[in-house]
Amino acid sequence: MVICRRKESSRKARKGAKKNMMTPLLFPPTSVGGKKNVPRASSPWSCARCAWDDPPPFNPPRIPRGKLATPLLFPPFKGGRSSSPPQTLLSILLLIFVVLSNGCKAKEAATEDSMRIRRMDMVRSQIEARGVTDSLVIKAMLKVPRHEFVPEELKPLAYADGPLPIGEEQTISQPYIVAYMTEALKLQPHDKVLEIGTGSGYQAAVLAEIVDGVFTIEIIESLGKSAEVRLKQLGYKNIVVRIGDGYQGWAEVALFDAIIVTAAPEQIPPPLLDQLKVGGRLVIPVGVEYQELVRITKTSDGFIKESLLPVRFVPMTGEAQKK
Repeated sequence: MVICRRKESSRKARKGAKKNMMTPLLFPPTSVGGKKNVPRASSPWSCARCAWDDPPPFNPPRIPRGKLATPLLFPPFKGGRSSSPPQTLLSILLLIFVVLSNGCKAKEAATEDSMRIRRMDMVRSQIEARGVTDSLVIKAMLKVPRHEFVPEELKPLAYADGPLPIGEEQTISQPYIVAYMTEALKLQPHDKVLEIGTGSGYQAAVLAEIVDGVFTIEIIESLGKSAEVRLKQLGYKNIVVRIGDGYQGWAEVALFDAIIVTAAPEQIPPPLLDQLKVGGRLVIPVGVEYQELVRITKTSDGFIKESLLPVRFVPMTGEAQKK
């Protein structure tokens, strides 16, 4: 029998390839630099067929000298030209400014939220808990930012249950006393009110949240001017501030539906009684060693005096000290 050696050798080659094959290729054979990757027997990646021993080398692109390695924060300007270094620096500084501004605004918002929570707690625990029930007064005390009326270093104590110094040997009254005296005035939205002793402007702001017009007098010029600026910055347009002695009241704009005095004279000033409308109310602390908060109501027949509670206020200065 004649055997074709060509066919026999072909069968043997196929049989040997099948026997020596380990695993199927995941990738087709490649060549790098014109030379075929030839597997070595020692390589864990090698197989009987064509596969590479190592991955092709990675050649990173070269960056031409003078070109930027990172993209600009802002697109190029005229004609596709890149920004000059000063323009790029200006863009970066502008971006930093925007980020810092947003951060400051977020911090201010967080501070306002914290102060609002303290204000709500003040009204609940110091004012409502002690019997103040007038809804107009409660609303005003919740709205007016008391921390804006005290010195910067005392802002953390703005909603504490007590008076605070505001300079010139004067104080901002305890929150409860502010609310109590305001409620004692029995205010209506259309009323015109006179305040003697502007101080920081806090009491005037509370009044302005309730009534149409507030006229306030401060004898200490520095306090009066700073209060006027503060009230304008906070957006109050129905408050008029005057620098002067409050003992004589404000005859040019009288008569008043209500008058409130935040300093204690030894005796009630007669001009204040004269400037009340019939039915008008005056709430004032009176006395020296012992002070008492009183309410005077003007009637067609005279005046009705009511004692409210013992208090402690700074003395009224100016003409009141001469009487």
